[in-house]
Amino acid sequence: MSAPPPYQNHPQQPYGHPQQQQQQQQQQYGYPQQQPYGYPQQPQGPQRPQGPQRQSSPLRGLITAVIILAIFGGGAWYVWDYNTNPHGGKAKKEAAQAARAEENKKYDPQVGDCVKVHDPQGEPRAEIVDCGSAEAEYKTGDKLFGAGERCGSKFDYGIHVSIRHSTSYTLCFTKV
Repeated sequence: MSAPPPYQNHPQQPYGHPQQQQQQQQQQYGYPQQQPYGYPQQPQGPQRPQGPQRQSSPLRGLITAVIILAIFGGGAWYVWDYNTNPHGGKAKKEAAQAARAEENKKYDPQVGDCVKVHDPQGEPRAEIVDCGSAEAEYKTGDKLFGAGERCGSKFDYGIHVSIRHSTSYTLCFTKV
């Protein structure tokens, strides 16, 4: 008599679930294992050995602390320099604003100031000049507030000034 085929139940093998018998046979004859449905498959191939867990060292903590201090220190230095440097940052910004304000004062004559009128036929603009200079054309005689105000007959020239979001006024001038 010959030996029974491997897929039949052998008297030496215990009776059990057919999947368990199939797994035992596959292990015995070198077939790859298959998991029943619903169970995750285990990865095939060589497994990478697990190394020791990395532990934080004092050097790693020191490096992290130095990096954090450098970032905050750089930010603090920038803020300090911006607020205290006389040639840049906040001082430079304030100087530019002061220069613009001074430039605008040149075009805001008060009563008694001598002016030179730019573009008298188009959009006239009165620039303050020295009363003794050859450029002086008119002397500011009055500043009338309101949209409809007109200069009287005693003035030679008038300019209506309308500033956005502000009150409008009329400048009245006499010849120098």
